[in-house]
Amino acid sequence: MKMKIEERVNMNLVLVVAWLVQLNIVYGFAHIHGFGEQPLSRIAIHKAVVSLHSSASITATPSLLGTKGEDTQWVTVDIDYPDPSADDWVGVFSPAKFNASTCPPVNDPKEVIPYICSAPIKYKFMNYSNSYYTKTGKASLKFQLINQRADFSFALFSGGLLNPKLVAVSNFISFVNPKVPLYPRLAQGKSWDEMTVTWTSGYDINEATPFVEWGPKGKTQVQSPAGTLTFGRNSMCGSPARTVGWRDPGFIHTSFLKNLWPNLVYTYQLGHLLSNGSYIWSKKYSFKSSPYPGQDSLQRVIIFGDMGKAERDGSNEYNAYQPGSLNTTDQLIKDLENIDIVFHIGDITYANGYLSQWDQFTAQVEPIASTVPYMIASGNHERDWPNTGSFYSTTDSGGECGVLAQNMFFVPAENRANFWYATDYGMFRFCIADTEHDWREGSEQYKFIEHCLATVDRQKQPWLIFAAHRVLGYSSDFWYGVEGSFEEPMGRESLQRLWQKYKVDIAFYGHVHNYERTCPIYQNQCVNDERSHYSGVVNGTIHVVAGGAGSHLSNFSQVTPKWSLYRDYDFGFVKLTAFSHSSLLFEYKKSSDGKVYDSFTISRDYKDVLACVHDSCEATTSAT
Repeated sequence: MKMKIEERVNMNLVLVVAWLVQLNIVYGFAHIHGFGEQPLSRIAIHKAVVSLHSSASITATPSLLGTKGEDTQWVTVDIDYPDPSADDWVGVFSPAKFNASTCPPVNDPKEVIPYICSAPIKYKFMNYSNSYYTKTGKASLKFQLINQRADFSFALFSGGLLNPKLVAVSNFISFVNPKVPLYPRLAQGKSWDEMTVTWTSGYDINEATPFVEWGPKGKTQVQSPAGTLTFGRNSMCGSPARTVGWRDPGFIHTSFLKNLWPNLVYTYQLGHLLSNGSYIWSKKYSFKSSPYPGQDSLQRVIIFGDMGKAERDGSNEYNAYQPGSLNTTDQLIKDLENIDIVFHIGDITYANGYLSQWDQFTAQVEPIASTVPYMIASGNHERDWPNTGSFYSTTDSGGECGVLAQNMFFVPAENRANFWYATDYGMFRFCIADTEHDWREGSEQYKFIEHCLATVDRQKQPWLIFAAHRVLGYSSDFWYGVEGSFEEPMGRESLQRLWQKYKVDIAFYGHVHNYERTCPIYQNQCVNDERSHYSGVVNGTIHVVAGGAGSHLSNFSQVTPKWSLYRDYDFGFVKLTAFSHSSLLFEYKKSSDGKVYDSFTISRDYKDVLACVHDSCEATTSAT
């Protein structure tokens, strides 16, 4: 029965009122807690003035880090300041020298060069775990530092974050070798039997030759060369990436390990051959190669979006920007023996133009990304910037405009500037879209999506997965509810015919920071009444929002659509386990405890995939 006009008007009024009420609540809460704001962006570092105090001191120990080969180490910072206040804070700077001499040239003679033109890489307020500071002027802070290719210093500021006054600067400290190869990131290559290894170092090709030494575990090792990339400040599209957020990214190396045997454990080590003939080595790592496409073996996949990074030392977290990030990371590390491949579908670091955060993210996920393929998708916080070819003209990337994501991680795309790609993993085919570029019918990406879906052999790879950052399918997120269509504007209109025609099993999205699962659905209608077990013919696609991996959570609409089977306002991730060609287990796990809170199974045979359903098969005719 069609909704009467009066009912429709009343429903719209309810939504508008709910929107106004919730907007006030969300805005007020966000204003207080700083949700949605990169922590470093709160610092008006360009306004900093020099106000050195002769009796103030700040000292960092130890002065030499990594003496036992560590790439992460805790540092103690002792402060003594005779004129303390509650808004004093300490910033960590790297490189250690951060005065005006490091600022880029100023073209306009009327423009004044600031004393400090680079944001710190992290910061803490003095009264953090030092409640007595305002009375005594003495405090001790603990920072966890990672090797980031440069030395470090610590600066004491008064005046809060908006009017910082430099009171004292510490001694310089550094790692034994700031240039060592670090933080390997594995990714599937363009063929199933190829693994790529990407890492970061301080060595340019005129200083050292990069390579990977690798081979089957316990067998003879070989060396494969690596390519080297970097980029400069002018590659950034705007501020803060081009200004206070800029930090030299070092050199990013990628090696291609080819002709792998399926399901075999390999060991590898990153190496750099110096011009004097000596070698610099990383730690040793291992991975298991991909199964052959269609191979019937146990295959376990993790999918989530919007994780970001957080600090184990408590720095930068006064606005709880990514409160669930470390819990998600730690749960994955804890279960790593039961994970084969990870898909992080957009909003990777939330660096938002503060480039130092990319190193910190790769350090955070190193135990995962160095062991299993860590596949990423492009999100708004990686790509979007006005007049740079992105589908949206927002400033969400902070001026990065995709450069960091394209360089820091490898994806098997034909053009890494366009982040869409296909990858096979055993019984799975993954079609990864880029929602920050046009996906509508007739676009280059639309053609790719159809080709990816159409070319899979469902007898060998029965599990067909679509994934993208923004919700191109269904979500009852609050903002989508206010908009009225429960999707990204123009989201599913062009694509749902493809999902139906090629019988996509599950479509995954991030962007919305919560968890939600729909019924098998087509054209807004549930095509199956089951909730926990699906068998037989594939009538429609199940849509899943898995964007609650770490960043601040998103509210649901007060209206629950009939197609929404499970919603959770919490941090979590999804795990898919393919037991065979006919049996798949889906699990939603919370990051807080790693336990399963929603699940379903799919059981079917090849003939069920072949069966025609609405809009899925070409018209037929009787024989003559």
